[in-house]
Amino acid sequence: MPKMKTKSSVKKRFRLTGTGKVRANVAYKRHQLSAKSVKMKRQARGTMILSAADAGIVKQFMPYG
Repeated sequence: MPKMKTKSSVKKRFRLTGTGKVRANVAYKRHQLSAKSVKMKRQARGTMILSAADAGIVKQFMPYG
C-alpha cells in the first residue's frame, strides 16, 4: 500500500498539539494594522486552537499528523 500524502498547504499552516488539537495562526494581522484596535492586535499574537469542526476538516489532509 503506498503512503498517503499530506497536503502541502496544511503542513505549512497548521500543527498539532500534544493532545491532538490543531494549532493555527490568527488571521487579520498582515496589513492596515493602523485601522485595527490595539486589543485586537494584542489578542491576535501567537496562535490559536481551531474549533472542533474546523479541526476535523484540517485533520483529513494530515493523515500522519
